[in-house]
Amino acid sequence: MIDLYYWPTPNGWKISISLNEMELDFQTHLVNIGQGDQFRPDFLKIAPNNRMPAIVDHDGPDGAPVSVFESGAILLYLSEKTGLFGGKTARERIAVNEWLMWQMGGVGPMAGQAHHFLKFAPRADPPRDIPYAKDRYRNETGRLYGVLDRRLADNEFVAGDFYSIADMAIWPWASLWEGQQQTLDDKPHLARWLDQMAARPGVQAGRALHAELRKDPGPK
Repeated sequence: MIDLYYWPTPNGWKISISLNEMELDFQTHLVNIGQGDQFRPDFLKIAPNNRMPAIVDHDGPDGAPVSVFESGAILLYLSEKTGLFGGKTARERIAVNEWLMWQMGGVGPMAGQAHHFLKFAPRADPPRDIPYAKDRYRNETGRLYGVLDRRLADNEFVAGDFYSIADMAIWPWASLWEGQQQTLDDKPHLARWLDQMAARPGVQAGRALHAELRKDPGPK
């Protein structure tokens, strides 16, 4: 059994999707980031950066429990544990790791900032409507989605012709393209992939986990 510390955000979905796709048994522990649960001392013991998601695998290496924080590290851990979705050859694994790191260093942070400055900062008290920041993060998110569209023009999935944890990492953020003020009119390959991903039962189950608690895209 794996304990999943979770809230329904894009980074949380990465792990709920992967656990469903890998058919791993897990128990969900909600970390209400709106109420500050991420700062609880018991949570900080497993997630010292006070961010969810995190997991505790009670059947970790050598059969001993292990905790893992950071969504990319969790995806890599689960893929290695199960032997699934990480690529079967050295070249495939390189591609998976490249695109996973691309998400962690690019799409996640940039789309997250786009959400913040486009949706939340203008509603702050007092409002923080900053045109420069809105343009910067909207444009950089659009540039990254252009990179992704070109990649998907020649590949069924992000890392190649096989489904991987890279797809699981990118889809939760890319699926929110409308809230990031993006367009798919000039990105047909990205649009095709988004629909293909959304049709997967594992993606649907992961995205639906405690969806009733989600009111806005919210912070990651």
